[in-house]
Amino acid sequence: MLEKEKSIYTLQFILLCLSSLLFSSSFNMMIPELPNYLSSLGGAEYKGLIISLFTLTAAISRPFSGKLTDKWGRVPVMAIGSSVCVICGFLYPILSSVSGFLLLRLVHGFSTGFKPTSTSAYVADIIPQKRWGEALGMHGLCFGIGGALGPALGSMIVNAFGMNVMFYASSFLAFLSIIIVFNMKETLAVKEKLNKSMFYIGRKDIVDKNVFPAGIITFLSYTAFGIILTLIPDWSEHLGATNKGIFFTAFTVASVLVRFVAGKVSDRHGRLKVILAGLIITSIALFVISQGRDIQMLLIGAGIYGTGTGILSPAISAWTIDMSNPDHRGKAVATMYISMELGIGSGALLGGTYYNDQINRIPQIIRFDILVLVLGVFYLFYWRRNKNKKLKV
Repeated sequence: MLEKEKSIYTLQFILLCLSSLLFSSSFNMMIPELPNYLSSLGGAEYKGLIISLFTLTAAISRPFSGKLTDKWGRVPVMAIGSSVCVICGFLYPILSSVSGFLLLRLVHGFSTGFKPTSTSAYVADIIPQKRWGEALGMHGLCFGIGGALGPALGSMIVNAFGMNVMFYASSFLAFLSIIIVFNMKETLAVKEKLNKSMFYIGRKDIVDKNVFPAGIITFLSYTAFGIILTLIPDWSEHLGATNKGIFFTAFTVASVLVRFVAGKVSDRHGRLKVILAGLIITSIALFVISQGRDIQMLLIGAGIYGTGTGILSPAISAWTIDMSNPDHRGKAVATMYISMELGIGSGALLGGTYYNDQINRIPQIIRFDILVLVLGVFYLFYWRRNKNKKLKV
């Protein structure tokens, strides 16, 4: 009882959340403006690569960040992630060709390959297990606030001052995140000095088989997010939005609000029930978005989508940590994030490729992904049935 009554909102946790808010704002503020920016450089046909290149390097870097998190420490790995954002923000205005832009998107992906992995492990270190869902929900809330503020702020800066100032603002927010990280206490009990062996990745270092079920659900559910990130800026503009970040603001506000309770619900009533509800709500959201023919309907769909992902995210994260070995939390979290990046990247690449700047194809692409989410629902029932059979044996 004493453990339950003790507040989880310590200085460490608050600093972690603030750092993540700034980090999230930093890279998310670019997203609504990048499709048009790439077109202005002469690379309209490569829009599908904006997100997929970013997620490719994020996924590739996960095994390294997971191993470094478990051996070198949580804090330095978080700092590396934010540092990549600082550097890339300054380089976008310099590498202003199509090839230079795509190269930077590839490099920029290392940021989310490092920081979220170590952050989730840090949360599990400082929060009692029975409240992981609540803590991850609240942390996700702060990350989501950054995701809401970033796109809106980015579009405002571009409209007032131009793209280059927006890139520099992105670097500044990431720099503030680094300052906070360096004032946080390391939580890894047994640290090793950085050495070459930490960068050797064997087969056993890549993924944690214990968390495969969470990885599969993560992959399937995040294909929709890849499609949203790639196509919604153009779809919003087509429907008459003057600020292409408005969808992401509505989506994130809804996601933030539901996270106040979603994490606690998964702690009390089980991860699978909450994940199932999240998949169903997200499917409904995609249908509404695909049917929308005006801004109002689009924003309603954004709100429902934010609710679905706000329910899913903390439950999947907590489920992943539930199934992990405490000595390999970094690897377990990295496995979940690899699945996330593969899902986002696949959705972005396939959706963007089929889209090919033909606006009438966007509703078709969004409706198709509903089938992918339904597949996730079937897999969840299949996994639970098999688990129950094993328990009876």
